[in-house]
Amino acid sequence: MRVLLQRVSRAEVRVGDRVTGEIGRGFALLVGFTHADTEVQVAWMADKVAGLRLFADTDDKMNLGLEEVGGAVLVVSQFTLYGDAQKGRRPSFVDAARPEHAIPLYERFVAMLRERGLHVATGEFGAMMRVELVNDGPVTLWLEK
Repeated sequence: MRVLLQRVSRAEVRVGDRVTGEIGRGFALLVGFTHADTEVQVAWMADKVAGLRLFADTDDKMNLGLEEVGGAVLVVSQFTLYGDAQKGRRPSFVDAARPEHAIPLYERFVAMLRERGLHVATGEFGAMMRVELVNDGPVTLWLEK
């Protein structure tokens, strides 16, 4: 499981002209799965995201988490995180999980974040989406399990 996390002051995802998810302050997550991923990776990642302290405290140190700042999470499926462009000019996506494997993991990840008390907005799995965000920092992390 791979996650590209960006700390944002706002983010939204659109499918066509319809906004499917939007948040204010929080994390925008691009999430991809591979064939070997199970609920073990999903649970680890949900704990990691929910527990990260990436917001500044009164001393301007990254010491506060989502819950402490009233933050939210925008989760967008992104199979291209498993794109391999080492050979040729077109990436290979053979390492990306097929939808029948990835969709239940994606849905479980969203549910686990919500179970941890977070406000979670989402994109639409498999749709052509436009993500717009205002990066806060910038703070961008690559998480993998």
